[in-house]
Amino acid sequence: MLPRPAHRARTRRASRILLALAAMAALVSVDLPDAAAVPPLGVTAEAGSDRAADRVGALFAGALDGGHFCTAAVVHSDDRNVIATAAHCLDDPDTTVFAPGYRDGEAPYGVWKLTGVHVAPDWTDERDPDQDIAFATVAPADGGTGRIEDVVGGFPVATEQPDDVTVTVLGYPAADEAPLRCANTTGLLSETQRRIDCPDLSGGTSGSPWLADGAVAGVLGGYEGGGTDPDVSYSAVMGDQALELYREAAVSAG
Repeated sequence: MLPRPAHRARTRRASRILLALAAMAALVSVDLPDAAAVPPLGVTAEAGSDRAADRVGALFAGALDGGHFCTAAVVHSDDRNVIATAAHCLDDPDTTVFAPGYRDGEAPYGVWKLTGVHVAPDWTDERDPDQDIAFATVAPADGGTGRIEDVVGGFPVATEQPDDVTVTVLGYPAADEAPLRCANTTGLLSETQRRIDCPDLSGGTSGSPWLADGAVAGVLGGYEGGGTDPDVSYSAVMGDQALELYREAAVSAG
């Protein structure tokens, strides 16, 4: 038998390598988000189901049939039971429940009642828009003993962000049954208020987390309750007071 030409052997080896790389890429792509599915900056679209969206949920009045009116997100704590939202979303904590990952009438990760609320004194006394950030502890509404962070995970909390940080907002307009997602670079309205240009973030998105590199760096609220124009939204700057509230909630979460 004559020896196989070297160039033909090299061609076949190259083909096998390319096929192997293609197979590996196909396997990896199963766990990675489709880049084409992520909207460009400043564009609002329905959020897909992923780990970040699962940690964000809608706040309801009493039960799922009570209508959702605000948004909240699970944040990390040692006792794994803390959510972040806007202070103005917690006026009726005794009748408010949280459904993380809510979509199309379903609460795949259960319904959670509020067991404690942490808001700044200046919000309680004066409804200061610079203090429109709050944290709450939760427990299963059915009386169980589960921990919400064990179910969906939790975002870290980040302060001292640059003025022009790029954030992703995830929130539930009251008229929609799935969350919306929009990312854009923020700017400062003032030293204590941050703004973002994202269309269609209408009523119900108050309390939506502003995620900077996967950490909660603000919540939709503050100036004008988060904004009267659905295309421009605001958040109080996450500062020392918000960090203290977060620590208080984390300590009392047990």
